[in-house]
Amino acid sequence: MIAAVARDADAAPGGESFDALYRSCADDLFAYVASLLRDRSAAEDVTALAFERAYRRRALFDLRRGTARSWLFAIARNAALDELRRRRRTQSLVVELADERTEDDGDDELAERRVLVRDGLASLDPREREVILLKFVGRLSNGELARVLGCSETAAGTRLHRAVSRLREVCHVPQ
Repeated sequence: MIAAVARDADAAPGGESFDALYRSCADDLFAYVASLLRDRSAAEDVTALAFERAYRRRALFDLRRGTARSWLFAIARNAALDELRRRRRTQSLVVELADERTEDDGDDELAERRVLVRDGLASLDPREREVILLKFVGRLSNGELARVLGCSETAAGTRLHRAVSRLREVCHVPQ
């Protein structure tokens, strides 16, 4: 469904084709949403919904307020938070997202680090976890991060620094 939406559109926010926006953001957007939801199937649905909403609302995009990428991540963030609220209301079981790369890489040390970081992220405050996921999974710049979070770039950088410091602390990594 996502690909169909991307192919059918000629123009996207920021002047690029919607297809180009899809190709440049889809993998990072899915990874970010999957990290938040910890459910691959729900992440696919939310990612498709984010692109659908972006396509329908593309005329409302204002380049002065940020990049098309940060706008799309904000839409995905809101859709993922809606999904989490819906889950809370229905009290559904959250399925742990499997890290497929750890099964095939054969590097035990790398696999241990991934588990350590995953456990460390799980122990963080949701706001700290979100800023780390947006930055490192979503690959957003600090400016894009600020626009998604609705704060200044300085505040976003400070939040990111504190979150990474906290993650290092819980993972027992020297600074």
